[in-house]
Amino acid sequence: MSKPKYTPEKLVAVSRYQNYFPTLSAPIKKDVYSRIAELAEEEQQYCDKGNFKHMAQILTSIALYETLKNHGKSEEEAYRIVSEEMWKFLDPSGMQKLAKKSFFLPLMKRIVPLGFKKGSGAGWRYTWHKDDPKDEFHFECNECIFAKILGRRDLMKLGTMCCRADVINYGNLPYMDFIRTKTICNGGDICDFKFVRYNTDAGDGWERSKSI
Repeated sequence: MSKPKYTPEKLVAVSRYQNYFPTLSAPIKKDVYSRIAELAEEEQQYCDKGNFKHMAQILTSIALYETLKNHGKSEEEAYRIVSEEMWKFLDPSGMQKLAKKSFFLPLMKRIVPLGFKKGSGAGWRYTWHKDDPKDEFHFECNECIFAKILGRRDLMKLGTMCCRADVINYGNLPYMDFIRTKTICNGGDICDFKFVRYNTDAGDGWERSKSI
């Protein structure tokens, strides 16, 4: 399969802003598209097939945040809009239903490494562990392009915003604790991911971790 075209329209269409973007005025849309095109050119080293969905989030977040400020929003207001619209798009309900099944964690152990291998291009590095107990699954992200791109642009808060999406997706799974004590975007040396499966739901013998 050939490398996807990194056009602004395609990047926005697969980003978490795909529902919010149509509500913007024509001048803002035009400026967001223009800025995405510039950013894609500047970040060519990461614009490969594997990184397409990641780059859609990164480049659209930057472009939208900067454009809203250029059109009169304060820094705080621009960040609030960008973060809230990203999080609003997330819907963990399907995964929450699946997590009730006993096969969910074994399934994660098989498909998560494969999904990350397919959905990660240049700039990523992971450590996978194959000796976990049957009720645990953990791995580390050692290099992250969100941190590389956003850190270089002094926009790491957009990285922590994206990290928060994992907590939304995984932080309230039935019978499952999602444990993450640090991320690279939050200043950690790695992002540590751990999932622990219980026979009861939270509040019945165990307490959910307050992951970052």
